[in-house]
Amino acid sequence: MAFSNSNKVSLSGKTVIVTGANTGIGYETALECAKRGGRVILACRDETKGLKAIEIIQKLTANKNVILKRLDLASLNSVREFAQDILKNERRLDILINNAGAIMLGNQKTIDGFQLEMQVNYLAPVLITMLLLDLLKKSAPSRIVNVSSKAAKYAKKFTPEQINSYKSHVNAYSNSKLGNILFTQVLAEKLKDFNVSVFSLHPGAIYTDIAIQHLNPCIQSCGKCFSNIFLKTPVEGSQTTLYVALEQGIEHLTGRHFEECKVVKSYSTAKDPKQAKQIWDSTLKLLSYDENETIRI
Repeated sequence: MAFSNSNKVSLSGKTVIVTGANTGIGYETALECAKRGGRVILACRDETKGLKAIEIIQKLTANKNVILKRLDLASLNSVREFAQDILKNERRLDILINNAGAIMLGNQKTIDGFQLEMQVNYLAPVLITMLLLDLLKKSAPSRIVNVSSKAAKYAKKFTPEQINSYKSHVNAYSNSKLGNILFTQVLAEKLKDFNVSVFSLHPGAIYTDIAIQHLNPCIQSCGKCFSNIFLKTPVEGSQTTLYVALEQGIEHLTGRHFEECKVVKSYSTAKDPKQAKQIWDSTLKLLSYDENETIRI
């Protein structure tokens, strides 16, 4: 039985942000949160697709408290504007789901000068989270969910100097996903006295637009045939995200990594606290962010 069918937690009176919520597992996550009566904010780069997703969600759930806010993770200015909008207009934030991601984009650079996958998958979610921490703490008990990937298990050594230096987009992707896990570990420790839980997860191999659009056309044509055998649907892929966002009684597992709605042992690449702290420090420096503005240590 899917988690969403067995867990009946209500989100009435709660506010949830889901990044990349116009398609794939982000859409299915937002849809389920809307079904539970939450105020759901779809943070999307493509406003047209975002509005279409909202139209469908509202029709399926009769929940009119589902809104769109534009967010382009490839622009740190967009991230800051998004956070300012949230802090100005939202009274609470109970669940932040950093779901949006990018894969196989080559060696493209963002307007900020960072490798595209590293910024979209790792740097921008870190900045969003840090900028919204005050609101999350005021809304406690609250949760932060970082959608990572098992690709982190195969990441090459991740050092602070490598954050913005990749010749291979494969390495950039795997290390960006490792960054999600290391960030989760350090942030959970820093928030242990604030009743804000932080989790990372691997959603599984999923048949979504973000993966299929980069495949060989011949493979794309066969994709739907093989997807039912080898890949999860977006609904299935959203289950672990929903589990760590909604399941009661797992707060003591803050900082841990999940797969298939279960906590798992740390990957060998994510077992060095010293490395995690070094990456944390280097990341905040790259983002020109002073953590003491939000977190009192």
